[in-house]
Amino acid sequence: MSQPRYRNPAAPVADRVRDLLSRMTLTEKVGQVNQRMYGWDAYARTPSGHRLTEAFHAEVAAYDGMGALYGLQRADPWSGVTFATGIGAADGARVSDAVQRHVVENTRLGIPVLMVEEMPHGHQALDSEVLPVNLAVGATWDPELYEEAAALAAAELRARGGHVALVSALDLVRDPRWGRAEECFGEDPYLAARFTEALVRGVQGPGAGRGRGPVAYGADRAAVVLKHFAGQGATVGGRNSAATELGHRELHEIHLPAALAGVEAGAAGVMAAYNEFDGVPCAASRELLTGLLRERWGFTGLVMADGEALDRLTRLAGGPVAAGALALEAGTDLSLWDDSFPRLAEAVRRGLVRESALDAAVGRVLALKFRLGLFERPYTGERPGTYGTASGAASGAASGVTSGAASGVTPDPAPGAASGVTPDQVCAPQAVPGSRLRELSLRIARASVVLLRHDGATLPLPESARRIAVIGPNADSVPQQIGDYTAPQPPGSGVTVLAGIAAAAPEGTEVAYARGCDLVGGDPAGIPAAVALAAASDVAVLVLGGSSARESGTRFDSNGAAVVSSARPVDMTCGEGVDLAEPRLPEGQSALLSAVAATGTPVVVVLVQGRPHAVPQEPAARAGAVLSAWYPGPWGGLAVGEILFGAAGPTGRLPVSVPRSAAQLPVFYNGKDHGYRGYVDQPATPSYAFGHGLSYTTVEYGTPRLSRSSVAVTASAGIPALTCVVEVVNTGARPVRETVQLYTRRVLGGSSWPRVRELRGFRRVELAPGERAEVSFAVDTPTLASVTRSLERAVEPGTFEIETGPSSDRTLGARLTVTAEPGQG
Repeated sequence: MSQPRYRNPAAPVADRVRDLLSRMTLTEKVGQVNQRMYGWDAYARTPSGHRLTEAFHAEVAAYDGMGALYGLQRADPWSGVTFATGIGAADGARVSDAVQRHVVENTRLGIPVLMVEEMPHGHQALDSEVLPVNLAVGATWDPELYEEAAALAAAELRARGGHVALVSALDLVRDPRWGRAEECFGEDPYLAARFTEALVRGVQGPGAGRGRGPVAYGADRAAVVLKHFAGQGATVGGRNSAATELGHRELHEIHLPAALAGVEAGAAGVMAAYNEFDGVPCAASRELLTGLLRERWGFTGLVMADGEALDRLTRLAGGPVAAGALALEAGTDLSLWDDSFPRLAEAVRRGLVRESALDAAVGRVLALKFRLGLFERPYTGERPGTYGTASGAASGAASGVTSGAASGVTPDPAPGAASGVTPDQVCAPQAVPGSRLRELSLRIARASVVLLRHDGATLPLPESARRIAVIGPNADSVPQQIGDYTAPQPPGSGVTVLAGIAAAAPEGTEVAYARGCDLVGGDPAGIPAAVALAAASDVAVLVLGGSSARESGTRFDSNGAAVVSSARPVDMTCGEGVDLAEPRLPEGQSALLSAVAATGTPVVVVLVQGRPHAVPQEPAARAGAVLSAWYPGPWGGLAVGEILFGAAGPTGRLPVSVPRSAAQLPVFYNGKDHGYRGYVDQPATPSYAFGHGLSYTTVEYGTPRLSRSSVAVTASAGIPALTCVVEVVNTGARPVRETVQLYTRRVLGGSSWPRVRELRGFRRVELAPGERAEVSFAVDTPTLASVTRSLERAVEPGTFEIETGPSSDRTLGARLTVTAEPGQG
């Protein structure tokens, strides 16, 4: 018998999809667009290994197949998966292969299942390396570094049997009260777009998502689904999953550029956001998912719904069957945990949705499976270049037992100050998978630390500081520096800020610790001891901020968001479901800051945080230095210690504006340029502006120079290329890595009111003491393009200021006139 065309790896993907679709029943089609099961319900851990559950067998049998399985290896307090019950690194590939083998060998057509995993800042699985959160990544202003880390995280996910990585990338911090601010690259669309491109390139490999050839993804690369499309960072009041009040212009100017960059880079999929736009939830918006994403942008990948989002549509549609039909017709391809898509067969039979719409969605799911090479190599152990082995993957598959090791994998010895391990030793290459990713996690943490304020003398800490007081609720907690969407960490792993300071301190330095106060609340009981310690020390390092650490007693919504309220507080101030009305430091932390600052001991404030906190101005002004370390990951304590002692210099730049209080929000730098005055009771400007970040030296900027002062724009070619050059000089005594920023500002012309200024480029330059350099930027059509009345991007005639500087509030500019070529209007 001849082989079916869909089994021919040399056939074009479109032909294989068409052939396979023609052989499928309605039930099998519905199964391919469903992702109903929690992955951790698909297995049970027993003394003899991991056993596939009857619930999993029943789910596969119900549809004679399975489209996708979410979170097989996810571990966290919401899933309830721990080291005792979950899947460690040693068993990941085997369990994944057992799942895959059951689907392939026990269904009529043998269609492999997509293994979908969370990879917000590293694979959210036991024994996986953790990266700093996205807000820290954005603070590096270094997409190339992130691309390298994303590639290794994808390789780790793929080696354990995952195929699809879910990564937040498209949301922007337009309101720092939002608990998911930590998942954003920042407040700016250009910066987010550059990191989104880097993410797609890193996870998928160059060109993978564009379907070049029958198999588009390497064995060490994964398909990426970008979250969330679109506008979720603009919900009213910074409340999670609330309504948005976006107009089309704000959506296109601010919230879509990162998504467009990801699509153009070849992203395999996007996840429709919870929020609604223009009164329609994103998962049901044909305008967004079909009209814009597919027809206008030419996107051919998957659209995935967020968890249980389709069931929310029942209020609009009248019931789950109609809700599923509504989402499918709008352009949603793959569901997540809902009860609506499982009833699509009924929707087709009742005429609520066309079977051709279902075929289109199924076709996109199948196409991704073909491009991942799953039909030819469905099992992880059979792929070349992975950490799995064919023999290991096959063992025990017939019975569904995939591991004989009940205790799981033994974690690598944890680096840390307690053992006297130095930062260099931590980063030394190790003969274990993940060591390079661990090194990159530390590099990102180091590059993300932003020096907000400095008196020019306190840092780096001098050798004369022989007694250092480390104080604060975030000083000695790894869980409080690694962020939300993080799996349990092996006991003793990671390096706290306290341990990092001890590791970096010169020999003979005494490092003493006092907690001082709780993370939340105003209990002053610990303040006197902290004050006494600070007063008896040469310097006090005050480690404050927030936490997204989910505790064992945390309650959760059915979609995994934390349930936290003033009536039921927990030690969380950030994370999904943890929104703040006032982004100030908690009362106890503010009191601790005031008390320690009043001792007269030099004070360094380190903010470990997942959002920009409004720090009290008066006591902070008495600190010799204020740094933001964001959530720097498990090795972030080493990075902070290095920077405090001068082994590394602070190079991070703010990806967000830092507010003075919630009363002045919004404070993002690129608002509309109407020349608003400040408030009577406080300035309207932020405490620290977007792009701000100091170093241990001083850098002077010259006035930018343009290669031309006037250009003509044409509808067909845009503008001719020109360059902007600025001279920067290191006028201090220490080397520096400076991030030179390029902004545009429209001062005349255009079809809509302009913004104050807009980031359009950045370059990093290394300067030795006294060294000067000329930094050049190309000024081209994308640099000057704006959203027109037809919501397209084009260069419109007018007058621009092309500005350069170290931050959005410290720029110098050169004037550029853009004219219309004769006959162009």
